[in-house]
Amino acid sequence: MIFRILLLILLAAGFTADVRADDLRPGYLEIREIPAPNAAVHQYGITWKAPIRPGLAARVVPVFPNDCITTEPVRSIDAAALLARWDITCRGTLAGRSVRLSGIEDTAADALLRYQSATGITQAARLTPANPAAVIAQTPDRWQVARTYFVTGVEHILMGYDHLLFVLCLVLLLNGARRVVATVTAFTVAHSITLVATTLELISLPGPPVEAAIALSIVFLAVEIVKREPGAPRLSERIPWVVAFLFGLLHGFGFAGALAEIGLPQGEVPMALLTFNLGVEAGQIVIVIGAMLTLWALHRANALYAARARMFSAYAIGSVAAMWLLQRIVAG
Repeated sequence: MIFRILLLILLAAGFTADVRADDLRPGYLEIREIPAPNAAVHQYGITWKAPIRPGLAARVVPVFPNDCITTEPVRSIDAAALLARWDITCRGTLAGRSVRLSGIEDTAADALLRYQSATGITQAARLTPANPAAVIAQTPDRWQVARTYFVTGVEHILMGYDHLLFVLCLVLLLNGARRVVATVTAFTVAHSITLVATTLELISLPGPPVEAAIALSIVFLAVEIVKREPGAPRLSERIPWVVAFLFGLLHGFGFAGALAEIGLPQGEVPMALLTFNLGVEAGQIVIVIGAMLTLWALHRANALYAARARMFSAYAIGSVAAMWLLQRIVAG
């Protein structure tokens, strides 16, 4: 019964996940202070990017203090998101005051707030249904950007089904903690390389082919798990770190695409990039440890039971990934 439940859960995840399951799809609110000749007023350029699918575009509106006058927004559609730009003029500075996303309480999404003062000092904060408002600090905490992007990185690996299933496949494929750790480390090094290189615009690849190839990488590992036989190790078992490294380079483009959706704070790019990557690795460690402990407990209880669970999981993951692959080929 438990195998059927696992299969249904994974298949349901495949059918309900968006074609671009790798995207974070948060909202993004940028507030940039514009130096004004009149010290009595404070001007700000506003950019609001609201993904359409989670409902942010239709339901959520940025709200500023009552003394702020708003110009008419200029709207466009950018990568399945509503992109709006406008200016506000306030009698007082926004520093020390609250900015809110009205309507986010009725969604299951979150948003990143980035504030840049006229002197170039940057702040970042997460707005969620439980915490829809943030106070712009008068004296920013230097670690605020680090905390925000670290949490975002953790959330991406835990909610980015592509990477989660790939890492699970590595654990299901290999025996022995050392082999798993070495292989996951190779995957980590590889996707860190392409994440940094792509974010810094040193290299780039188009999104749709990368997303399809990431789904294919999961299908490949699922097939390797299903076809493995005692005494006849397959390619991914003989040189798992090489396979993980090569696929990790590919997955790094996916991480970079997600980070591009969020944006990086000007002047804090190295900190944001580093802490986002550290957050990804922290989430990845949680997945690996949890999966290994689960398999260990199943094996201790019943070796046959553990083998069946491994096989059913591989079939379920492979089915979901194959569906993603077809979706992304058609969508691309």
